[in-house]
Amino acid sequence: MMSATPTRDVTSALLAPLLKTSWRFYVLVGVLALVVAAGLLTWTYQMFVGFGVTGIRWPVFWAFYVTNFVFWIGISHAGTLISAILRLVNAGWRRPVTRCAEAITVFALMIGAMFPIIHLGRPWLFFWLVPYPNQRRIWPNFRSPLVWDFFAITTYLTGSALFLALPLIPDFALVRDRATGWRRRVYGWLALGWQGTTRQWHRLESAMQIMAIAIIPVAVSVHTIVSFDFSMAPVPMWHSTIFGPYFVAGAIFSGIAALILAMALLRRFLHLEDFLHPVHFENLGKLLLMMSLLWAYFVFAERLTVYYGNEPSEMAVFWSTQRGAYAPLYWIMVTCNFLIPLPLLSFRRLRTIAGCVVASCSVLIGMWLERFLIIVPSLSHKYLSYSWGRYRPRPVEIMLTVSTFAAMALLYALFAKLVPIISIWELKVGQHAPQPATMQENEDTQGLWRTQP
Repeated sequence: MMSATPTRDVTSALLAPLLKTSWRFYVLVGVLALVVAAGLLTWTYQMFVGFGVTGIRWPVFWAFYVTNFVFWIGISHAGTLISAILRLVNAGWRRPVTRCAEAITVFALMIGAMFPIIHLGRPWLFFWLVPYPNQRRIWPNFRSPLVWDFFAITTYLTGSALFLALPLIPDFALVRDRATGWRRRVYGWLALGWQGTTRQWHRLESAMQIMAIAIIPVAVSVHTIVSFDFSMAPVPMWHSTIFGPYFVAGAIFSGIAALILAMALLRRFLHLEDFLHPVHFENLGKLLLMMSLLWAYFVFAERLTVYYGNEPSEMAVFWSTQRGAYAPLYWIMVTCNFLIPLPLLSFRRLRTIAGCVVASCSVLIGMWLERFLIIVPSLSHKYLSYSWGRYRPRPVEIMLTVSTFAAMALLYALFAKLVPIISIWELKVGQHAPQPATMQENEDTQGLWRTQP
């Protein structure tokens, strides 16, 4: 699978983006920073003027903001689940992929966690969700799923950040040994005194194994708890027991698509063709195909039970998405999540890098629409027809949504500039892994572990 690139060439190629900066990087960061700044100014304007500048009206009090919240929390499942599972099964092809995925998890969680605060009328009081001792003896309502979200997301973000940071330590030491000046001091501090001893390697591997085992149930529980925000509410088509696995499957689905797209961009702009091979995209494409089929099953099961039950309130929502005002968005969603990925990923001839990228872009669009269609049609058609309403997004909500995508791209670009986006030591271990063919390879591997990664 891996190319026979010499160790020195691997190190030089993967450290090049850290030590050499092109003018294109500054242009990209500048443009993305302007979009993010525009989003912050828009949020400030909303705080001073009020929610009247948004399209949030009775009875649709969620809409774009909660749509983005669920979408980004779903994207965060890209790294933790994929990386942790592949580490546990010791899949050799995972080595260039894991760090790309783990970075997506941390940044998507940071962005997604902001939307409950953005959605607050007085966001400076967000700490009221935190169960801290206070003289007023006011505690959050532990029966509220929003409080559950706080605990779940905080735990997941802490675990994901640790899961990302642990494998970075040997690479920080490698950059420390090659850098000079202030870079050497900064990366020396980040390396935490790493010397590559046998004891340090053993502790690192043990810690990563423990984190990989622990983070999987946390990741599954997080999006299950997010689904409780809906299924615990008496709203048509929300009060469903299928929402837990349905949301988890959708999160993994969108997370794999985000990972494929990020890998393709890194491969193109950082010239990582020697490390991110077509086989990586093909394997992730197979996973994306499996999740597309699973997503289609959940959508069919949900719609079938609603149609068979024939409850008037739920049928109003059902028909609004099948042939009513939201029908165009619904059928675009089905096309993007199933009809486009199915042929592109089913046939090996079409499951190329370009085919996987097209399918991934389609899935990301479709999954955002799915979150929107879960929220808005149900809130627009409550149990009594006099409470029905319509929702139209305003420029404020659109600008904040666009700025979050720019923030994700900006964080990822800065991360790829400051940290080797592909784990150098894991690549070297993969290249020097013991093989039953010759004894010389075993000796090379032992020498690798005695010295630096």
